[in-house]
Amino acid sequence: MSPKIRLLLSDIDGTLVPSDKKLTERSIKAINDLREAGILFAITSSRPPRGLSMYIEPLKLSTPIAGFNGGMIIDPEENVLEERTIDDDIVTTTIDFLDEHDVTTWIYRGQEWYVRDPNGLHVEHEAEVCEFRPLPVANFDSVSDGVAKIVGVSDDRDALTRAQRDLHATFGADLSATNSQSYYLDITCPQANKGFVVDYLSAKFGVPVDQIATIGDAQNDVSMFERSGFSIAMGNADDEVKSSASDVTTSNEDEGFARAVQRFIL
Repeated sequence: MSPKIRLLLSDIDGTLVPSDKKLTERSIKAINDLREAGILFAITSSRPPRGLSMYIEPLKLSTPIAGFNGGMIIDPEENVLEERTIDDDIVTTTIDFLDEHDVTTWIYRGQEWYVRDPNGLHVEHEAEVCEFRPLPVANFDSVSDGVAKIVGVSDDRDALTRAQRDLHATFGADLSATNSQSYYLDITCPQANKGFVVDYLSAKFGVPVDQIATIGDAQNDVSMFERSGFSIAMGNADDEVKSSASDVTTSNEDEGFARAVQRFIL
């Protein structure tokens, strides 16, 4: 491992935190060790920025925080620094597409989350993780402009795969559609991806991309693997994600993040 890494960009769920979503003492110490070594640390996630605020204080974050896979970037005071939204002209069509594939739809617009069924699939779980609840709407007509992210939700993995395939076939480069979990299909504008976050941080801090390391576990992390100088896949990642990374650590249930920091970065 080259000693030239100057910034580590980390995913959250499945990477920095185990399944209970709580930071471990070992991970906090690893981030403090990075700071003492003069290495910047930043986070990115498919979560809304509002759902990442609970990590700002315990991690003593001073770097921008990238939610929505890079669709919205905030500073530690939660001011919006950058926002990239889906083209208004294709939001309604995308929602109709998901309905036709029997996939539940969520809408994220600004800092709010909208659902048609507040008791629907995975809503309670997501509300617990992000520590805020969605706003129920009869339909999405009034919130279909300025949309940062559309999420397709289904426990039928084949249905999500078909929806992803058909969205790419229909919209091509006008949308990005990747899985953040096996039951979530995250749809953003094509520029809102974690590879963009690497470029954003590189420009902001004057750190060449080959001196940035990234760590993650899911399909939506591959774009940042491709942009960074060194990439680490979690042991709980699937084989396709692992094959896209420079190296592999242990799982998020076995201190994979902290182990990676010590082994590969420090």
